[in-house]
Amino acid sequence: MKLKRYSGNPILSPVKEHEWENLTVCNPGAWYEEGTFYLLYRAAGDDKEHVIRFGLAISHDGFHFERASDEPVFSPSPDGPDSGCVEDPRIVRLDDYFYITYAYRAFPPGRYWEGGNSITAYAPKGCENAPRCIRENITNSGLLMTKDFRDFHRLGRITRANLDDRDVILFPEKVNGKFVMLHRPQEWVGEKYSCEYPSIWISFSDDLLTWEESYLLAKAEFPWERKIGGSTPPIKTEEGWLTLYHGVDEKGIYRVGGMLLDLDDPRKVIARTPDFILEPEEEYEWKGFYSGCVFPTGNVVVGDELFVYYGAADRYCCVATCSVKELLKYVLRYRRKD
Repeated sequence: MKLKRYSGNPILSPVKEHEWENLTVCNPGAWYEEGTFYLLYRAAGDDKEHVIRFGLAISHDGFHFERASDEPVFSPSPDGPDSGCVEDPRIVRLDDYFYITYAYRAFPPGRYWEGGNSITAYAPKGCENAPRCIRENITNSGLLMTKDFRDFHRLGRITRANLDDRDVILFPEKVNGKFVMLHRPQEWVGEKYSCEYPSIWISFSDDLLTWEESYLLAKAEFPWERKIGGSTPPIKTEEGWLTLYHGVDEKGIYRVGGMLLDLDDPRKVIARTPDFILEPEEEYEWKGFYSGCVFPTGNVVVGDELFVYYGAADRYCCVATCSVKELLKYVLRYRRKD
């Protein structure tokens, strides 16, 4: 089974008149409510520092989107820990608020696709005693609250300052009275961590900011995987938590797979697809600032239709769809014996 691309992709492209998004728009978080689709997307202009912000687009059919504003709706803070860039939002709703996990850096990442040491180019020099996130400009992940995708409140970092930790995703509800989070710590590899490459970990919390011990959830198993990470917020079904994830092979190509987690103990993988359900095929997925990349960060369910919103080649926003029932049936074909 494969996800079906929308024939009108990309659904969002850079806008040359907007300096803050005239180079790239990608990796959107998504929400659907009362007939309206919302995309909170990553955007950057053609500046040397490559400062990254969030824009907002709205649709009534899930395919044709219009900008909600000519300006970004969320930007790096003037002097806080996320003053360099904000990236890759994932959205869930808890009570009256949307909670958005996002990756950030203290300093701009520079034009990373040109190679060199762009990630550390804007970090301060001579600060050996500063935290690693400052010295090396590594990625941390934070949490936002909002009611309308326009006014945001920063809750702070939810990952460890000494780890390059992203692909942080919240479950849409508590499990056994605990909040649940997926994350992908880049440095947790080797015999101590029981995985050779960066993998998906799961953790639990009472308050969304203080997280307990993490458990290794899934690691590379198939030829199209090496590094893996979570993609979109899990979807609750009668059979379990339906979860999309991405795998990166030895050539750096990004693909998408699916797994099913136990409803009562999401540390248990019930089923997992041995083959990918989406891979780069189209020109817009190969020609960009990261060639050969499909990177989902948002999904919504309308009836039985699953809309998967993804970044293509770090340049465009795209969508692919499928039947939730058919995808669940497909994933369950590969139920784990243990």
